[in-house]
Amino acid sequence: MASFDLKYFKFVAIALAGLVVISLGWEYLTHAEFLDIALALVTVPLLWLVGRNVFRQGSEYRGHGDYQALPRSLFTAGRLSSTPAQRKSGPAVKGAKWARAQVPLGGSDEWRTPTTGESPFKKKSPSRPAPAGPASSGPRPVKPRKRQQRPDLLPAGATVSLAEERRNANVEDIFAELDEQLVGLVPIKKKVEEIASLLLVDRVRQRFGLQAPRPNLHMCFTGEPGTGKTTVALKMADLLYRLGYLETGQLVHAMRDDLVGEFIGHTAPRTKRTLERAMGGVLFIDEAYYLYRPGDSKDYGQECIDILLQVMENDRDKLVVILAGYKDRMDYFFESNPGMSSRIAHHLDFAPYNVGELTSIGRSMLEESSYYMSDEAEEAFREYLALRMTQPRFANARSARNELERARLRHAFRLAAQPEANWTKDDLMRLEAEDILASPLFTHEQTLSGLE
Repeated sequence: MASFDLKYFKFVAIALAGLVVISLGWEYLTHAEFLDIALALVTVPLLWLVGRNVFRQGSEYRGHGDYQALPRSLFTAGRLSSTPAQRKSGPAVKGAKWARAQVPLGGSDEWRTPTTGESPFKKKSPSRPAPAGPASSGPRPVKPRKRQQRPDLLPAGATVSLAEERRNANVEDIFAELDEQLVGLVPIKKKVEEIASLLLVDRVRQRFGLQAPRPNLHMCFTGEPGTGKTTVALKMADLLYRLGYLETGQLVHAMRDDLVGEFIGHTAPRTKRTLERAMGGVLFIDEAYYLYRPGDSKDYGQECIDILLQVMENDRDKLVVILAGYKDRMDYFFESNPGMSSRIAHHLDFAPYNVGELTSIGRSMLEESSYYMSDEAEEAFREYLALRMTQPRFANARSARNELERARLRHAFRLAAQPEANWTKDDLMRLEAEDILASPLFTHEQTLSGLE
């Protein structure tokens, strides 16, 4: 009776412990992580049991090692036995029925199945024919990195042309796109040219056998929203890829929620998953100063920063990190994290656009959509920009784009309000001043002027 009670006591104790573990896991782990762990706890024992069963069944056939090592003398009277004593006593293995189905061919020790004529022990060759020629011999060569695809070393007296090297790298269209897509930003474009020149010279130096440490390419983009930071980051990723300094031209955009967890143990997995996605390309962290909140005692951003610092130092040949945000906040972030500041080699400050530059940007945006502004509409758009720049949450090119999208809505509504009218192609493309002046911003400004 005591053993009976003890057995059930152990069972109840194990069951209670299991429930406690499941409750803690459900409380402190995300649902995805909890399901992954539960699936692993179920799958591993099942695989172990299946593997053990297969091993036991296979071991009964391996009386003398490998199947192919069994001599023909062991196959007697349709029976497969491991020893002479076992042969006398009858079949020693479960495969006796299978052994009787085999037919010896012409005194050979090789056994073949009667239906296919193939040896059951002989590994079948793949059905795909092997490629002809000497190239088929040996393992397939590993594709080298783009950076290593260089010609033979040049002699000391040779000469090279950087213009030719630039054409070979196929980077001219990147600079052309920067000029077309970004109005102004002359210092930014110059900085991009300087970085490209450094990498081009480094490529040419390698052709002469001149080696130098890989340059630090981590960057910080500071400026107000809508000043082209993301666009330049995309072009920079493509540029570094074409010059052979990155394996891929991808850009992974991340923010605090992609890197920092809300509970203990969540930050490291999130950060590492994002870094794995970005490996070989550029990790663009927008509003990077939100990674760490010194006033919050329960903030886990410092763990994320520590992992980033390690990867930026040890894997800088595989990943380029670009931090972005407002200049004053990024300066404070670097003061609080001097280790991060020392790992950033290039600081690019994106100045805000003026009214003329924003008007040109708006004109280009409309041209891409087959629209244009009349002279009166363009003047009204300038007035709108001058007023909007004094308002909160102004986002430069984004604010200009949003207003033009609203102007297109008003333009469409104005045409649709006259369904019987006949409109020309030019009417469908042209925005008028009334489409801009209908903005609530002008109404609000007129109200304030009347109050004054």
